Amino acid sequence: MMPFLVSAPIKLLMKIGQKIKDEADKEYFDISAIQQKLIQLQMLYELEDISEEAYKEKEQELLLRYEVAKQRELDEWEKLAEEEDKE
Repeated sequence: MMPFLVSAPIKLLMKIGQKIKDEADKEYFDISAIQQKLIQLQMLYELEDISEEAYKEKEQELLLRYEVAKQRELDEWEKLAEEEDKE
């Protein structure tokens, strides 16, 4: 009985932490959100609200996130296709 009382809160915290991470990843790698941020970034640059250096740095970061997001999307589709083939 005692080990359960100790491990239950730890397991619950781990589940909560995983859920938070999953939601953060979902938002961080949301393709449409990344595209929107790229558009906003370009507008800021064209309006000269940010320097070229800041623009290029942020653009590179967003493009890397976009690439990872697209790869994740492709991996999910491949996983679904494999599961469908098994049926």
